[in-house]
Amino acid sequence: MLKMKVQDMTIEYTTTPKEKPDLSTLVFGKTFTDHMFVMDYEEGKGWHDARIVPYGDMTISPAAMVFHYGQTVFEGLKAYKNEAGEITLFRPDENMKRLNASNDRLCMPHVDGEFVIDAMKKLIAIEKDWVPAKAGMALYVRPVMFATEAYLGVAPSKKYRFLILLSPVGAYYKEGINPVKIAVEGEYVRAVKGGTGAAKTAGNYASSLKAQEVAEANGYSQVLWLDGREHKYIEEVGAMNVFFKINGEIVTPALNGSILPGITRKSVVQLLTHWGENVVERQLSIDELIEAANNGQLEEAFGTGTAAVISPIGELFYNGQKIVVNEGEIGTLAQKVYDTITGIQFGTVEDPFDWRVQVATT
Repeated sequence: MLKMKVQDMTIEYTTTPKEKPDLSTLVFGKTFTDHMFVMDYEEGKGWHDARIVPYGDMTISPAAMVFHYGQTVFEGLKAYKNEAGEITLFRPDENMKRLNASNDRLCMPHVDGEFVIDAMKKLIAIEKDWVPAKAGMALYVRPVMFATEAYLGVAPSKKYRFLILLSPVGAYYKEGINPVKIAVEGEYVRAVKGGTGAAKTAGNYASSLKAQEVAEANGYSQVLWLDGREHKYIEEVGAMNVFFKINGEIVTPALNGSILPGITRKSVVQLLTHWGENVVERQLSIDELIEAANNGQLEEAFGTGTAAVISPIGELFYNGQKIVVNEGEIGTLAQKVYDTITGIQFGTVEDPFDWRVQVATT
């Protein structure tokens, strides 16, 4: 099968460019750029017809298998523009590895990660004026893949479509980098070992909505998920990985098959290790966490993810008990991690790991 090359893509430019949004009123995930990347897959033919086209609605069969059996995966990363106008991506190779791991779990074909990154760079270069050159803002990049075969049979699809959408964004949470209030989820579960928790697939997020709705109705920004078997061990916070600083030790739940292997999580672990911090990946029970909080040993707590980067936790609610973390303020470690990762992303801090990937815009 021939390897696709970015120079072989077709490009159709829009004839009706949109007005750029007012950055002061930008809402996460609501605004999309003028163009998108598309390619299709058919069993026996492979990936083909790679193209950049004007952003717009698509025609798809109502019998497309994605609607009935949920074969869809996606990724999320950002493009950043510094004061010099340089645009960079943050570890896109890791997104491609995770995308193909998700494809494996959902019985979907792999993509050529190198080609997709090249196509992504080309699309971003075309949309370079959409990348906000402002701290805390970025161009969100959403690769998504779904089954398109029109067939009402429970089996892997033989046809797929792959898209890359671009969306200029500000802060994911309205609180920004300020601490959020989190409710420990006592009824619903996000995923179980052996399920699809380690894959970035839509069903995981759909199943989380009810708990999120209940938490928000009670004044909490997100939920802290416990494991699906014993309902005892901490897994994620909302759609983010989670870290706790307990008596000087920084603990994050070990990847166990039901936890998404976050790229920001991986970066935070590498960064903390680089600093010589005592960081461990292990099981952490909610009882151990509550005991640490009651003993004054819970120093900090924060979520990590692409959308928010770092989201400090200022309060936990569990079994009728409100636990205030670090007096409801962002901790020094969370602030340092946030400043360093965003500094690397925007090119204002040294990048000893070569995480930044340049996007050529000329």
